[in-house]
Amino acid sequence: MKELAIEARDLVKTYPGNVRALDELSFAVAGGTIFGLLGPNGAGKSTTVKVLNTLTRPDSGVARVGGLDVIRQPDAVRHAIGSVAQRSGVDVNASGRENLTLQGRFHGLGGAELKTRVASLLDRFLLTPAADREARTYSGGMQRKLDVAMGLIHRPRVLFLDEPTTGLDPEARSDLWKEITRLAHDDGITVLLTTHYLEEADRLAHRLAIVDRGRVVAEGTPDALKGELSGDAVQIELSETPGDSAVAALLSSVRTVHDVTVTGSTVRARADHGGSAVPAMITALEAGGARVSSVRVTRPSLDDVYLRHTGRTFNEADQA
Repeated sequence: MKELAIEARDLVKTYPGNVRALDELSFAVAGGTIFGLLGPNGAGKSTTVKVLNTLTRPDSGVARVGGLDVIRQPDAVRHAIGSVAQRSGVDVNASGRENLTLQGRFHGLGGAELKTRVASLLDRFLLTPAADREARTYSGGMQRKLDVAMGLIHRPRVLFLDEPTTGLDPEARSDLWKEITRLAHDDGITVLLTTHYLEEADRLAHRLAIVDRGRVVAEGTPDALKGELSGDAVQIELSETPGDSAVAALLSSVRTVHDVTVTGSTVRARADHGGSAVPAMITALEAGGARVSSVRVTRPSLDDVYLRHTGRTFNEADQA
């Protein structure tokens, strides 16, 4: 077990109006790894990052970054971390080089050391050809790379990336994924990544915590979390339904089917050998008055993990 780079224990944070953003949230992150906080909008991910970044104080609980207490040693924590917020911190009226230079000066860098560091980061993120152009002329992907480079200017031990790929096109998102992977693999930096993209968490995170309503409902490697779900995921769309409880009762007669949930005309279930179970499921449903319009069978996904632990799909939670 690597030394812990981040530790959150029983964090509670309540906003005015009795909005409980964090509800005894706990997790731990090993050094040199990418840890994902996966959850829908409003789950408490950004509030967690603000607590760990010393930007807000928890009502109760303990938080440490790099072994430093975020409440008792906030200045030391700020020197040890880099942070890339959801909203870009780039000054679009300045060039990429100027943005990096100013950020370096904030951290006490200067002279030849700062020039060398700026040039190195521009080169690393393939921004050298555009280094002296105003950042307003950069694409969204280029601006986001500049954001990450600014967060790395002082060589932090821990980097926080809060929804770093929101709004990026698929190609720019893929490019940034490669850079995030390099940070942990090549540089040994601990990365805490918040995201509401299931694929992003699955692809990048060595370990992740699924957050819902301010609590961690599941934690582990993506493969281990999906491996806890036996069988295949079956999703059935109905054109006619006799009602949620009736649909669930009809499928209870199919022995290999379990974890049935019904939302409107959509039926989700887990089934041992899903492909073989589908004919029996369709027969049971149509015998009870339901009409099946489509069926999909897939291997377990993080959406299935979320559904199992919260009783709703990720998309439903995000829209809510």
